[in-house]
Amino acid sequence: MVGALCRLGAWPHLWLALFIFGLGGAAAAETTNTRVAAEIQAIIDGGGVSVGIDDNDKRLFDVFTYYQERDYKPLWVRDNGPKSKARDFLDILRAAEEDGLDPRNYLIGEITARMEARDSKTLAALDLLLSRAFIDYGNDLSVGRVVPDQIGKDTHLKPHGPGALTLLDGAEQAEDIGPYVDSLAPPSANYARLKEALALYRDISYRGGWPKIPDGKPLKPGMTDKRVPLLRELLIATADLSASAPDMHELYDGAIIDAMKLFQERHGLTSDGVIGPDTLEALNVPVEDRIRQIVLNMERRRWMPDDTGKFYVFVNLADQYLKVVDGEKTIHDARLVVGKPYSRTPVFTQNMTYVVFNPYWNVPTSIAVNEYLPKLKANPYALASQGFEVLRGGQVVDFGSVPWRSYGRGTFPVMLRQKPGAKNALGQLKFMFPNPYNVYIHDTPAKSLFDRDSRYFSHGCMRVENPVKLAEVILGHDDPSWTPGRIAQQLKVQKNGVAKLKTPVPVYVTYITAWANKDASVHFRKDVYGRDEELLVALRKVGDVVN
Repeated sequence: MVGALCRLGAWPHLWLALFIFGLGGAAAAETTNTRVAAEIQAIIDGGGVSVGIDDNDKRLFDVFTYYQERDYKPLWVRDNGPKSKARDFLDILRAAEEDGLDPRNYLIGEITARMEARDSKTLAALDLLLSRAFIDYGNDLSVGRVVPDQIGKDTHLKPHGPGALTLLDGAEQAEDIGPYVDSLAPPSANYARLKEALALYRDISYRGGWPKIPDGKPLKPGMTDKRVPLLRELLIATADLSASAPDMHELYDGAIIDAMKLFQERHGLTSDGVIGPDTLEALNVPVEDRIRQIVLNMERRRWMPDDTGKFYVFVNLADQYLKVVDGEKTIHDARLVVGKPYSRTPVFTQNMTYVVFNPYWNVPTSIAVNEYLPKLKANPYALASQGFEVLRGGQVVDFGSVPWRSYGRGTFPVMLRQKPGAKNALGQLKFMFPNPYNVYIHDTPAKSLFDRDSRYFSHGCMRVENPVKLAEVILGHDDPSWTPGRIAQQLKVQKNGVAKLKTPVPVYVTYITAWANKDASVHFRKDVYGRDEELLVALRKVGDVVN
C-alpha cells in the first residue's frame, strides 16, 4: 500500500491514459466480483489511480483505505457488469444541472464510455471512476463547489462536508442510491424552492425569455406609451401578470399596474407602479443572468449549516433585512442599514451572547483619524457638544489638553468615546455577537435612512429598525422576566447596562441575491458588493460554466 502511494504521479491529466484499457473477451455471466477486485488491486498497487485534484488530496488515501479494507471488492460493478446502482448514479450525474451543478465535472464521458463494458479491467476502472465522481458530487452537493472563505476578503465561512469514506459507505449501504443522494443536498426549504425556481427560469429561457423594454421617460399609472405591450409580454413571462388579464393596449393602467407593483416588490424596489430608471434596469436584466444568479445563490445555500438551530437571527445583507426565526416561522423582521460598498459588511456566523442598553460608542481608530481628527485639529472642542469624550490611558481628559495637530495615521494614542444619550451613534441598544470583525447590530438616531430602497450607508455594522422590538423578541425568548415594561424602564434611566443571554442565539450574516418564498415568488436583489461576480470567477476557476 505504502509503495503504491510513493509511486503516485500528478494525476488529473493521467486519468484517461491510466484508465483506458483494451477490451478483453466477454465477461462470464456471473454475479461474483473476484476478478474485478483483483484488477482494482492491480491498479491501486501499480499507482495508477487518482480521485481528486492533486497528489496530496486526502480523498486519495481515503479511497485506498476504503478498497483495501474491503479486499478491493468493487462498489458499483460485478464481474458481469455494472450494478443498477451504477446506472442510477450516472442518471443522477446527467441531471446535475437541476441542482445548479455542471455534469461535466463528474467524469460523465469517461463513465458512459465504460458502462457497457464486460471485461474485468475496464469494469475495475469504471468502479474507481464512479467512486471518484461520487465523492466529488456528494461533497459539492452538500457544501458547495468552492471554499467560501477563499472568495474575496470578507466572506468568513468554512463549511465541513461529509468525508470520502462516509460518502462511499453510504453509497454501499443504500439500497436505492437516489434517496441517499437527495439526503446530501441542503435540507432547507429555501434550497428546495431555489431549485424549483431554477427549473422555472430555465423554462422561461427555453420559451424565449422576455423582451427588452426601451428607454424612455418614467412611465406612471394612467399614461399611454408604446412600450406597454412589451411590458405586458414581459410581466406575463415572469408570471407577475396573468395571460388572461384584460389587454389595455398602450394604456398603462388596470391589472398591469398591480403586476408591476408585484415585480417591484420581488426586486426590492419601491412598489408604486412607477417605472423609473431603477425599475427599468431590473426589467431589462436578461433571463440568462437571472438563471446564473439563482445558481450562485444555490451555492451559497450549501454553505449554510444543515442545522441552523431552532431559534436564530438571519441577516441578508443583499436585501438589507433581518429576521428572527423560531422553528419554521419568522416571528420578527426589520430593515437594516449595512456597510457602504467600500466598507462591506462581512459574511460570517457567530453567537449573540448579550445585549447592551444605552451603549458607549468606542470610535474605531480609522474613523477617528479619517473623519474626526480634521475637525479636532480645527477646533479641539468640536465633538464635545455631541456627547464625545477623549480617553488617554483609560482616563477621561480635557479635549483642550490633547495635541491634536501632532496626531495622524499611525500616531493616535488616545481613544474617542461617545457617551450614552440621544445623539449616540449606536442609539439605545447594541446586540453583541463577539467576532474578529468588530461588527454587530445596533440602534441608530438616523431613522430616515430606513425609508430608502438602498441602505448601504454604515462603516460595516448593521443598524436595525425598531431595535426595542428586536430586544423584546430576543430577551423575552431567553428570559420571560424581560418584559416590554422592564426593557422600557432599563432604557429610560439612560445608564449603560448589559443583559447576558442564558442561551446564545446564532446570528447568520449572509449575502443572498436570489431566493424563493413559500408562495413560489422568486426574488432578486442587486449585487451592490460585487460578490456575485467574485463567486462566478471562483466557480469558473474550478471548471464550472455557470449558465
